[in-house]
Amino acid sequence: MTNATTLYYVADPMCSWCWGFAPVLKELTNRLPDVPVQIVLGGLAADSDEPMANEMRQYVQQAWRDVRAASGVEFNFDFWTQCQPRRSTYPACRAVILARLQNLESQMFDAIQKAYYLQAKNPSDASTLADLAAELGMDREQFQLDLNQSATQQLLEKDFHQRHQLGANSFPSIGIRHRGKNQLIHRGWGDVENIWQEYRAATE
Repeated sequence: MTNATTLYYVADPMCSWCWGFAPVLKELTNRLPDVPVQIVLGGLAADSDEPMANEMRQYVQQAWRDVRAASGVEFNFDFWTQCQPRRSTYPACRAVILARLQNLESQMFDAIQKAYYLQAKNPSDASTLADLAAELGMDREQFQLDLNQSATQQLLEKDFHQRHQLGANSFPSIGIRHRGKNQLIHRGWGDVENIWQEYRAATE
């Protein structure tokens, strides 16, 4: 059964609820060692050079507090004083796309989350993403050239299309491909036991 199943993780590396979901996903995948996991990038916010508006800053900071309360994950709020926040997650998503081409997708996703939420670095900045790529062994200069190319954006939009096909309109979400069919089994943050039961019910 498991070899015929793929798990879809619909997420954005700059989605705070996805950061809160990281321990849940780890436990879920530990229970499914033979099931491949495919990240489907959601794209919370398009490219922007505009500083984040005060109302949005307050909204996102409150979301961080809500996620921390629900999941117990840590956040480094120094980000809000040390960085210039922008409502722009597409660059981080494209960074994951480029890493995917070198079989480093999950490593890049994790690196972006840790840089953002723990190290108070800004993944909306190309320089931050290039540093992370270099740390993963990718060619920094080539990465910078490719990050904003239209071909990279087109690959990202394929993920958007897959997300729409799954009907995943919130992050994180979990879908599966089982017996040749795709279906969404969970929307939003949740605990591993509930999602595990949803997975088992969908693959019986």
